[in-house]
Amino acid sequence: MGYSKEFKYTVLSTYKESNFTVKELCEKFEIAQTSLKKWIERFEKYGMEGLRSSSPWKSYSKELKVIAVRDYLSGQYSQNELIRMYGISSRSVLQEWIKTYNSHRELKGTSMRRTSSMAKGRKTTWGERRQIVLDCLENGKDYQEIAQTYEVSYQQVYQWVKKFEKDGDEALKDKRGRTKQENELTPDEAFKLQMKRLERENERLRAENAFLKKLEEIERRQK
Repeated sequence: MGYSKEFKYTVLSTYKESNFTVKELCEKFEIAQTSLKKWIERFEKYGMEGLRSSSPWKSYSKELKVIAVRDYLSGQYSQNELIRMYGISSRSVLQEWIKTYNSHRELKGTSMRRTSSMAKGRKTTWGERRQIVLDCLENGKDYQEIAQTYEVSYQQVYQWVKKFEKDGDEALKDKRGRTKQENELTPDEAFKLQMKRLERENERLRAENAFLKKLEEIERRQK
């Protein structure tokens, strides 16, 4: 039986605000104790988003797959973060995309429709970003609902909340300024820029190689 996130939240609120034991609460709402424990764990980690029911099968665009894989290989996000960010059903699904990408095979979309998690982002002001973050926090980090309400992407909301929690609202300001063109750089600045590019490329290659080794080890164990 599937339960709505509203029902799950009601159960958790009752558990928190009453003196019911886990057994008594499960009998009252006619749910399994394992389900309640899972809801508590997911709510503590992910807020309201963790209570959203997951579909056994989901469709994904080619665009979403490529972006998710490249974000992982960049080293900026963990697999769990990307699963939440893009609404991916499981780690095994993401791992299969990574394996396909690293094997230089084409990632193909399973649907012509864009998923709600990949709604196109838009430009926002600092005030808007701040309000979006505050609303998201007040709504139990329901990233998808907030993204739809403000017509921004799931990824934007997720990243803004992360920045806010780490460094406050100052982190939400657009600090991008005009950067020098390469032909305006001094020899020393040009050399430093090239070194940074090489460092980023080396980091990407290390991440790819490390992941391939892990996959090979897993495949050896399964044989």
